[in-house]
Amino acid sequence: MPESVHYLVANGYYYRAKLWDAVQESDLNLISRLRVDANLNYLYTGVRNKFGAPRKYDGKVDCNNLKNLTFVKEIKPGVKLYSLLVWSCCLKCKIRLACISELQDNGKTKNILLFSTDINLKAEQILEYYQARFQIEFIFRDVKQFTGLFDCQSVNSQRLDFHFNASLVALNLAKYEAYNRHLSAHPFVFSMASYKRLEFNRHLLSTFISKLDLDKDLILNHPNLPSVLSYGTLAA
Repeated sequence: MPESVHYLVANGYYYRAKLWDAVQESDLNLISRLRVDANLNYLYTGVRNKFGAPRKYDGKVDCNNLKNLTFVKEIKPGVKLYSLLVWSCCLKCKIRLACISELQDNGKTKNILLFSTDINLKAEQILEYYQARFQIEFIFRDVKQFTGLFDCQSVNSQRLDFHFNASLVALNLAKYEAYNRHLSAHPFVFSMASYKRLEFNRHLLSTFISKLDLDKDLILNHPNLPSVLSYGTLAA
């Protein structure tokens, strides 16, 4: 990993001690999601006894009761962000908790728990990094569906490495070309399905012009050409 990489972001399935051990060996911190009934303990901050082992914990965390959590900010109307430093019984370490509390239309409250093993990381950053993970999910979705990520049948590691990189490069080139064509004032939104449809329509139109001996300049300069090329693409 580059030295600039400090965090591994994973979904809730990877909230496991074995993964955390591997992440620690790589000198990284883990950002992930928790179940609302995760086994967490409050850290004891009260008076220390003079005798016996010092008390470490102050009971099990009730994620449905937010009174012990620190309010951070209101993300948007009805959605609030809370934070707290707790002990993870699974990872056996302190974690920084980021709780997103959303008021539902039926009056009930839905809580989503995120965490980071970097206890100095702010709750806002935990939320930002976890949300960025979905951009990676879109990449894998597109390369699997459109650029043949799983189509290589070789078992040679070097050939597989070349194939995987070629698949990802094809997606990046498509994004780059689509971005350069983007002239609208609206934000740039990329869809590989729409890009593939657009290129297919462009190739089909070129075939019609060639096979039917049509006037190329008349068709390519027609004001309705963009609507013809975008036929079948997604509304976004």
